[in-house]
Amino acid sequence: MAKTPASGKQAKGKADKDPELVALGARLLALRKAAGMTQEDLAHAAGLHWTYVGQIERGERNATIKNVLKLARGLGVDAAQLVQD
Repeated sequence: MAKTPASGKQAKGKADKDPELVALGARLLALRKAAGMTQEDLAHAAGLHWTYVGQIERGERNATIKNVLKLARGLGVDAAQLVQD
């Protein structure tokens, strides 16, 4: 089991992450890299914070549909590309 950080919250290891969030993050990362963008570039284009983009890419955050749409616009792709199986 992962160590508990000073915040008192349980740290999530890779095995503890939701596979659907991990898959979304992997698609986001692949599309971002294909676009030649950094997390900061994408965050700026999408109007989000760069740490939030990283958390989504690592499967640590559950993005709202509104933020999925922002990320897709920032990448210049259809939102379906981010959520397809």
